[in-house]
Amino acid sequence: MGKLIVTEADGKSRELALDKERVTIGRHADNDIALNDKAVSGHHAVVITILSDSFLEDLDSTNGTMVNGKQVAKHPLSHGDTVSIGRNSLRYEAEQGGDQEDFEKTMIMRPGQVSAAMGSPRPAAPAPGAAPAMAEAKPLNGRLRVDSGSNAGKELELTKALTTIGKPGVQVAAITKRADGYYIVHVGGAAGGKRPLVNGAEIDTQARKLSPGDVVELAGTKMSFLIS
Repeated sequence: MGKLIVTEADGKSRELALDKERVTIGRHADNDIALNDKAVSGHHAVVITILSDSFLEDLDSTNGTMVNGKQVAKHPLSHGDTVSIGRNSLRYEAEQGGDQEDFEKTMIMRPGQVSAAMGSPRPAAPAPGAAPAMAEAKPLNGRLRVDSGSNAGKELELTKALTTIGKPGVQVAAITKRADGYYIVHVGGAAGGKRPLVNGAEIDTQARKLSPGDVVELAGTKMSFLIS
């Protein structure tokens, strides 16, 4: 797992291992990383960690979130990235692992990542008299269909490793694409507010695997999870 080295405005430093799927950052005491700085919003940003990869997202903060000097809304973290929130800096250090970590990283499928890294090997010629090889099946992609509100009928293709949905400051969730399917995890929202619903039940602090036909309710909008 990676870690954040937090250096606050007064120069004090501490480390936090990213051993949770969701780590919140903000001024309020209920955050995993609470920063005593008026320039920091109550719930400012969140880091979502899936296997060996971590993603930073700004939660519609007042003063924004910077990574390596550039303002970001969403950002996949790389080793050595420096996150600036108010007068505080958070340095991301990825775990320097071996073969097992390298294997796990291949399970996070970003568009074009695997084909670019591995190339497209030429299929081996069939043996004499052997039946023609079947074409490789295309991976199934998930999508969300909006079932209520003014956007009813619209669909969102879930082709990215991480897709965030909802309304910042109200209710936000992230849907991650893994080797064995799609998972939804609560990211943030109003202090003390309810978590998103799946089939009428609040999701837990850990990611929940989605099944075709599941109904997700988020920020007052109902959506159906589909596989195509």
